[in-house]
Amino acid sequence: MPVPRPRITVSGVRAAFAASRTRLAAALVAVLALPGAAAAAPAPPTAPPLSAEASDPKLLGWMQGAPPPEDKRIRYTDDDYFSFPKLRWTACHFRQLMPTVGVSRGAGAARALPRRLDDAIDALSFTPLGSSTRMTWAQSLPANYTDGIVVLHDGVVVYERYSGCLDEHGQHGAMSVTKSITGLLGEMLVAEGVIDETERVGAIIPELKDSAFGDATVKQVLEMTTALRYSEDYADPDAEVWQYSAAGSTLPPPAGYTGPRSYYDYLQTVQKQGRHGEAFGYKTINTDALGWIIARRTGKSVAQLLQSRIWQRLGAEQDAYYTVDSTGTPFAGGGFNAGLRDLARVGQLLLDDGKVGGQSVVPAAAIARIRAGGNTQAFAKAGYAQLPGWSYRGMWWISHNDHGAYMARGVHGQALYIDPTARVVIARFGSHPVAGNSANDPTTLPAFDAVARYLMTQP
Repeated sequence: MPVPRPRITVSGVRAAFAASRTRLAAALVAVLALPGAAAAAPAPPTAPPLSAEASDPKLLGWMQGAPPPEDKRIRYTDDDYFSFPKLRWTACHFRQLMPTVGVSRGAGAARALPRRLDDAIDALSFTPLGSSTRMTWAQSLPANYTDGIVVLHDGVVVYERYSGCLDEHGQHGAMSVTKSITGLLGEMLVAEGVIDETERVGAIIPELKDSAFGDATVKQVLEMTTALRYSEDYADPDAEVWQYSAAGSTLPPPAGYTGPRSYYDYLQTVQKQGRHGEAFGYKTINTDALGWIIARRTGKSVAQLLQSRIWQRLGAEQDAYYTVDSTGTPFAGGGFNAGLRDLARVGQLLLDDGKVGGQSVVPAAAIARIRAGGNTQAFAKAGYAQLPGWSYRGMWWISHNDHGAYMARGVHGQALYIDPTARVVIARFGSHPVAGNSANDPTTLPAFDAVARYLMTQP
């Protein structure tokens, strides 16, 4: 039976959540993840933030001691639990703060990653976008508040560094890299014929028939070319993002709140604005809709499907996990957490056309569809000045450069970069003070490209 469509009013949500808006904003930045869209994220501080070295969570003493001193404690209910510099601890510890669901690696052995470290990478230099001053790879890591980075060349670890809250045994929030994981699952099911990308969402999920998603195709959801009345402008008290946040919160609702109480409840309230298929619009709720489509077609949540189809066949070293809403639904748009080398293994899976140890895990056709990219003209309408000529396909960001590089991106510097020509994978976790990737792209993009092109010259 379809879930009854909830009643919601913007003014009611605004009034109910007025006292806790700062905390909600922190949570939203943590999980909704707007790569490149700095205008939609909270404005950066006027004073220069602490450096990566000075903001190291171990140096600042967050959550150290038994128990930690009151002024060093971080709680989910704090207004600033995901504000800089506390976010530099939180990014590695979501499981300690909120409900989650696990993604088991299974009982098998981890897939070994051979190592041949190349010390010359640190000295590689490049010119950041918009600058005339060259920077080395080693200098770029603290500049981008890197918590961990791994570079694979043809499946071999050639570079690995950790700092801040992360070490090789830890896990880190992937933020909107999660979207690309969900997109990979979606493209896998399309390639296998489980999902028809031309089918209307309302035909798959009757509960969404009367929402903006009802007459959108699965392909339009995968490419985020849906026409949705939905704003993630945190400066606007009437923006729909506040209703979405209220719906996904696992905290008790304020007195008098009558709106949606889950991600799926909220999706039923979204209204249409414009025509589907005409322009790219980066909206997290598309990924939650895809997660629901996946669950309805397979009978498994994104966490369960990722576990059975990929994580237990990937040779992962660690279990992973997702944050969840009050109904236990995994947050398909930004709730994934994993170890760094395991994220690199996902990149290697795509680089190897969906195979692990010669065995097919994801259909090669699904990888080919992602690499082909989407509509560059539709993407250009979104105004990503630092990503000219790019597109979006299967919830991956496609560069269309001469190497065919593509990537997954998340706020505060999360990245999974794949260069098929150079046979290079770069996985990075970070905790940059500024959420939007427009703050780190000027160094990130040329740095990744420089390393890939250098490694092409190496045996």
